[in-house]
Amino acid sequence: MAFQARQSKWRGSIGGLVDAPIDRVWTMAMFGLSPGFMFPQDDGERSWIKERLVSMDTSSHSYVYKMEASNVGLDGSVNSLKLEDYGDDSTLVNWSFEIDPVEGASEESIIDYLGFLYKSCINRIGGAIEASSSTKV
Repeated sequence: MAFQARQSKWRGSIGGLVDAPIDRVWTMAMFGLSPGFMFPQDDGERSWIKERLVSMDTSSHSYVYKMEASNVGLDGSVNSLKLEDYGDDSTLVNWSFEIDPVEGASEESIIDYLGFLYKSCINRIGGAIEASSSTKV
């Protein structure tokens, strides 16, 4: 009987504070940002990602999704977003991810890249909320 040892998943997480109440951050995280990310491509092509929602719990302000297919090499990664009320009308945004080892890449580089990517998303949420607040009279 052949047995193949399987490498463990690569895991990481990133967090950041957004200066807004949790319900406002949740709304922006769910509906205010376009899905997927733009990854730079060497050939000049647009990147694309097909995601599938795995679970969502609106009462705990969290969801999990899986990258089903893409042209960026992150197929199969499972990602989760969890918001926590941090008091004083601020919200802690936690993004975590796990992915099978990527052939030809180092675990550290993939974890750093996804951490940077999700930190950028947290900053985009904060920026979008700030922009929407400044346009209201």
